[in-house]
Amino acid sequence: MHEVSIADSLLKIAVDECRKSGYSKILSVAVTIGKASGVMPEALLFAFDALKADTIASGASLTIEETPLAGSCSGCGTDFTTEESFVLCCPRCGSSSYAIHSGRELDIKDMEVD
Repeated sequence: MHEVSIADSLLKIAVDECRKSGYSKILSVAVTIGKASGVMPEALLFAFDALKADTIASGASLTIEETPLAGSCSGCGTDFTTEESFVLCCPRCGSSSYAIHSGRELDIKDMEVD
């Protein structure tokens, strides 16, 4: 369950940025997670809630926005988007020559502080 280490890193980044900016409390953290990132949102939420207890984010909520997997086919030129976690071939022509443009990200999108 690598979500524990991801949640730990998210908390450390959020706490560091909050303190650097002169704030003392984190109210919420919003992240964007790609469908192909390998991160399970429910496990990340659970880990975040477990790890935040003795931090300045103890009352913070974690909001997760999932982004679909998107890419383009080198064979037919089609741009595609899918809610699947992986793509084996172009959904239009079946070619295995494609490039993934999004869906692997894991970014802190926003943070509300006090």
